[in-house]
Amino acid sequence: MTASVVWHTTMSLDGFVAGPDDAMDWVFDLTDRSPAGDETIRTAGAVLAGRRTYETGRKANHRPYGGAWSGPVFVLTHRTADDPDVTFLSTDLPEAVDTARAAADGKNLVLLGARLGSQCLRQGLVDEILVHLAPVLLGDGIRLYDAPGGERVRLRRTECSAAGQITDLRFRPADVERQP
Repeated sequence: MTASVVWHTTMSLDGFVAGPDDAMDWVFDLTDRSPAGDETIRTAGAVLAGRRTYETGRKANHRPYGGAWSGPVFVLTHRTADDPDVTFLSTDLPEAVDTARAAADGKNLVLLGARLGSQCLRQGLVDEILVHLAPVLLGDGIRLYDAPGGERVRLRRTECSAAGQITDLRFRPADVERQP
């Protein structure tokens, strides 16, 4: 099986991946474990995040997957920071994905962040989207996909499962076919 670029996120029922002021406490309050989430951690070779996602995690002293995963972490940004655990990339999006994918060493590249994931999706760089739907309504915050006036992106659901109160939804962009 060919390694994939997976946009991985948790979303509230009303479509937000972060609350007001980038609040993520609601995600860390979830106690149910998701087999799909565990699989993502197990199959991830590298993580590529946007700067906003990086800053949100850094403020809370969070490592990807709460430290349950270790490997190369890349942040696409024009502003670097002093963090020896992260490689900062100031390239165009396809080059950043290629760099992080090469570092994944045959495993999946996981995308973290709404803006980065949306941009990668619009450029045809996403193979799969995995959303953990959380039983919470936030009312405001950062939407999973926010593209006012943008083109519609057709998706094909490939899985729907539940683990406790979490509902896992997997999608592929309609024009991306699974590689053998």
